[in-house]
Amino acid sequence: MIEKHAFGDFVPKNAKYLMLGSFTARKNNIDLSYDWFYCTKRNQFWSIIEKVYNLNLPDKDSKMKLFTKLGIAFSDMILSCERKDNNNLDSNLTNFVYNTTAIRNIFKSNGIQKVFFSSRFVEKEFKRKFTKIVDKFPSVEFITLPSPSPRYAAMSKEEKIKKYKELFPKMH
Repeated sequence: MIEKHAFGDFVPKNAKYLMLGSFTARKNNIDLSYDWFYCTKRNQFWSIIEKVYNLNLPDKDSKMKLFTKLGIAFSDMILSCERKDNNNLDSNLTNFVYNTTAIRNIFKSNGIQKVFFSSRFVEKEFKRKFTKIVDKFPSVEFITLPSPSPRYAAMSKEEKIKKYKELFPKMH
């Protein structure tokens, strides 16, 4: 079954950074927190960001407010796809339709300085499929973050928090 991206793109007017993931998690009918990027209970992204900025981000509005203040846009590289199995692993995704137009517009309409990839998979796939963007914007810095997936166990959550603190923009 083909799934379409559930959230679209988030691009504040002052976007200087782009947080780029692969594709949204599958919707679990019992998970009431399914309202925005990195929204599954198991994904560590928001708990990492809360520690990085010493904030409580209980809902979509508070998250959007923080990322507007930081100038960070959100998008996923895949617009639609299928899942081989009923899970959220990137390796499970197949038959991609890439989010090319939206990502091209984010670069074209904003002064993007850095792209934060949510995983090595996203970095490799982006550099393979979005070469025109990479070539057209040579001054953009591409940074691969430690995956916020709990399955990425090469680093502890505390180590991930430390790395995100180093790499993400400071709060003004």
